[in-house]
Amino acid sequence: MKNKKILGVITARGGSKRIPRKNIIELCGKPLIYYTIKAAKESKLLHKCIVSSDDDEIIEISKKYGADVPFKRPDYLSTDYTKSVDVLIHAVQYIEEFEHFFPDIIVILEPTSPLRTAQDIDLALQIHLESDADSVVSIIKTDHWHPIRAKKIQGKRLVDYCIEEHEGVRRQDLPPAYFRNGAFYSVNRDILINQHQIYGNFISYYIMPDTRSIDINTEIDLQLAELLMKPQLLTK
Repeated sequence: MKNKKILGVITARGGSKRIPRKNIIELCGKPLIYYTIKAAKESKLLHKCIVSSDDDEIIEISKKYGADVPFKRPDYLSTDYTKSVDVLIHAVQYIEEFEHFFPDIIVILEPTSPLRTAQDIDLALQIHLESDADSVVSIIKTDHWHPIRAKKIQGKRLVDYCIEEHEGVRRQDLPPAYFRNGAFYSVNRDILINQHQIYGNFISYYIMPDTRSIDINTEIDLQLAELLMKPQLLTK
């Protein structure tokens, strides 16, 4: 475990659509990206963490809060169609070539998960380090939005999306189901670079509670995050 080098990459492009300038929008008096930078800096297992951004203002704010921003992400890796895997490969190759840091595990930390803590990062990484997993993904258990209740429209008919739902089945009787919550992804360097994948064949998991699983994509998400965070801020 001690020999594994771990690189965190905070991915923060400037061109968000649903919430303009989302990665630096104010949340409880701080820009959104601040909370991810803070969690990364407090992690005990991340050896190095950088911000990958194409945006000058995001870069400036990230540096203000102590983040390492070794490059400005190229425009061709900052479009609406850019894949996360390509952004990560660019970051790893840059760090290896110019800073001679050679990570074994790469962690993707998106600024849209402000309630994720340093402890979440370290517990998820511990799962990765103590297993043979190619990757680890943070997930949340779902009850209300169970996949068995998913439907699709065919003409004028409502039909099961992919799993047959039998009438009268109680929520309590449904098998456990989980969704990715966007807070944590880790992947072995060889899987990322050689296979151009973030997951690999063996994906392990870290379960997070509802209260730390808000993923900021809409104004409602932002308001909910603020409601959840205010009690925490008042206790500091």
